[in-house]
Amino acid sequence: MLRHSTISSSSLPWLRDDSSQTILMSSDQNAGVSLLDYPHRGKVAQLAEISVFLFLIAPSLIFSFFYIKQGSSSFALTAIFTILRDLALVSLISYFMWRNGEPPVRIGWTRHGWPREVLLGLLLFAPLSFGAATLEAGLRHIGFHVPKTPLPALVPGRSVTQSAMALVLVAVVAWSEETIFRGYLILRLKSVTGSTASAVLLSSIIFSIGHGYEGSAGVLTVGAMGLVLALVYVWRKSLLAPMVMHFLQDFVAILLIPLLRAK
Repeated sequence: MLRHSTISSSSLPWLRDDSSQTILMSSDQNAGVSLLDYPHRGKVAQLAEISVFLFLIAPSLIFSFFYIKQGSSSFALTAIFTILRDLALVSLISYFMWRNGEPPVRIGWTRHGWPREVLLGLLLFAPLSFGAATLEAGLRHIGFHVPKTPLPALVPGRSVTQSAMALVLVAVVAWSEETIFRGYLILRLKSVTGSTASAVLLSSIIFSIGHGYEGSAGVLTVGAMGLVLALVYVWRKSLLAPMVMHFLQDFVAILLIPLLRAK
């Protein structure tokens, strides 16, 4: 998404490190302060910014509780809408960061130590997935609501084209949703509330609301998963591990399991 151009790096401070060398994604070496303790640029301005952002995403989050009934929307249409929506929101975040002169590392966009972070994401995926499945089963057992039938719009067909689209979908969703709900929202909510714990909790709640179509059991389970992903992000100060965990979770649910069942 970020690329070199003829624009001077001095005119785009968020694209250069402390030695004024233009980079595609900042490393932790150019961050002289902690990712979540960067100096504030005014609580009122940041509150206004995040209010506008939440206003933009609120309709789709709320709409998830009244999702289109089974069979009335194709997988392709849902996938295209989701990809375009998420890319648009990340573009808006990129604009906010550029306008404020903030480096990408502030929202966890960093390649520093990427092999270690990717490996960590791979290792943490299994306990995350097992824990989520156990929690959802427990919630169902005590009576929390779940959809009677799965939504086919979220499950690809057997064609190679739809399977390829599903792969693109899970990759874009993992990258964009971690950027939105972990990187950006935690950064801004911490600035507004003055508390990392509050920012982590609020971002996880907002993340769960967007999964209303999964029923109350699904919403609570997704909220718990969002909390785990947020804690990993705050711990590692990088979105790479959460992105890998998120990608694998969606890949198994949306692509792998339906393909195995189709055989």
